Amino acid sequence: MFIRNCWYVAAWDHEITAGSLLARTLLGKSIVFYRESSGRVVALENRCCHRFAPLSRGRLEGDHLRCMYHGLLFDSQGKCIEIPGQETIGPQMKVSSYPVVERDHYVWIWLGDADKADASKIVNCHWLDDPSWIGKPAYMSFAGNYLLLVDNLLDFSHLSYVHENTLGGSSVIAATRQKIEQILGGIRITRYYSSISMPPFARGIAPFEDPVDRWHIYNWYVAGNVLVMDSGWAPAGTGALEGRRAQEAMQFTLVQALTPESENATHYFWLQPRNFKLDDKALTETLATAATVAFVEDREMIEAQQKVIKANPDNKMITITVDAALVRVRRMIDKALAVEAA
Repeated sequence: MFIRNCWYVAAWDHEITAGSLLARTLLGKSIVFYRESSGRVVALENRCCHRFAPLSRGRLEGDHLRCMYHGLLFDSQGKCIEIPGQETIGPQMKVSSYPVVERDHYVWIWLGDADKADASKIVNCHWLDDPSWIGKPAYMSFAGNYLLLVDNLLDFSHLSYVHENTLGGSSVIAATRQKIEQILGGIRITRYYSSISMPPFARGIAPFEDPVDRWHIYNWYVAGNVLVMDSGWAPAGTGALEGRRAQEAMQFTLVQALTPESENATHYFWLQPRNFKLDDKALTETLATAATVAFVEDREMIEAQQKVIKANPDNKMITITVDAALVRVRRMIDKALAVEAA
């Protein structure tokens, strides 16, 4: 069902604070997160091995976690180191622990074979932690299978319709053919739009008027379901479509990560950093709010899809031209799943 031997985003770093516990279900596994006194993030199975009480209802004692049902104490590796009233502790008294890496304000977790966890395979998302880019981190939960979100992000023709009054603003987007290229671990999709209207949310923010040249150039990484997108718009005819960005161009590097919670629920982490007006906090809030409004539009559509699929599980979707990228990625996912199954 899920690719397990890869890094997934489990949380934003600010979600896991000193002295507190965070419970989150990832790929069907309930995990509890906390920080040691050193600041290192720990990820343990959220289930005491004794009577299956959630450890997220427990208590931190230094770098250890005590189950508050019968008092078993676990270290950061998941080993039980104390059982009240019992001197001998068998080797079976333990819970699973998972490799974790903090990078670019994301907390990445590996839920597959621990000996295969290679931190060098984590997708580069340095824009999230680069002082020359600024944005506001965000999170949303979708009541839908992660593949529906993958499909959504691989086909930007939906901007013309789902996001007509937010991120879209032009039917040209849906009519534009995308260029698809293979990259290591995924695909690159390129869309250029010449002399169109800027997206509705940008009016009043951009230092120029319509028409604009607009672009979406994004890499999709199958491992961890990560999208990294170069996007923006500039006054029409100033060279943006040839790779020259005018000084007044509005440029963003949107980073999004999808982590399955279960078969029918998905965690959605995103940040849309920009490289202009870095000190304008009001603009940061305005742009973050606009993105959230648009992604709620996505959520409403995807959750409606999920309900239709649940009611008609035997029906098959029909592919059209704009599905070229998502068909290719679905095949890559199926291949990775087959490799793991073997």
